[in-house]
Amino acid sequence: MAELLLGNIDETLSDEEIGEFLMRYGFPRFDAIQRLPGAGSRPGALLTFNDVNPSSLRTLQSRIHNMYWKKHLISAQILPERET
Repeated sequence: MAELLLGNIDETLSDEEIGEFLMRYGFPRFDAIQRLPGAGSRPGALLTFNDVNPSSLRTLQSRIHNMYWKKHLISAQILPERET
């Protein structure tokens, strides 16, 4: 399992728009999304990929990290694996 944290995204984006954006840059479809509201700014989303390892996502991360998308400079971080 791998988790991708997208920061500073437009909070009005749908889950489908986020998925389409990521797939355009080679990411697999995510399995779950958790919205993370910002304190008035910089909302985010935590995306879970059940059948992907973090090193695979890390190779794709540079494609979208610090990219302008929908008038926002987004950040992309791969979270360390957590024990379940």
